[in-house]
Amino acid sequence: MLSDIPKKLSGLTPDKIDQEICRAGIIAELDAVNLYDQMAAYAQDPKLKTMLADIAKEEKTHIGEFQAMLLQKDPEQVTEMEHGKKEVDEL
Repeated sequence: MLSDIPKKLSGLTPDKIDQEICRAGIIAELDAVNLYDQMAAYAQDPKLKTMLADIAKEEKTHIGEFQAMLLQKDPEQVTEMEHGKKEVDEL
C-alpha cells in the first residue's frame, strides 16, 4: 500500500514545511523500496530481479539523504532518534 502524500502544508512556518517535505520524501522512498522489493520477489527474469534489487538499494540512499537533511532541520528529531537507539540497545 502506498502512502497518501503530499500532505497539506498550508499554515506551517517555512522551517516546518521543509521538515515535512523531508518526512514526505522519506515516506515516498520507503514506499519505493517496498514496491521494488515486492516486484523483485515476483519477477521471473533473473536480470529483472537484479535490476529491481539495485533500484531498491538506490532508494535506500535517497532515504539517507532525506534523513540527513531532516536531522539538520529538526533538532528534536535528533534527540528522539537517540532515545530510540538507546531503547533498542537496552532490549
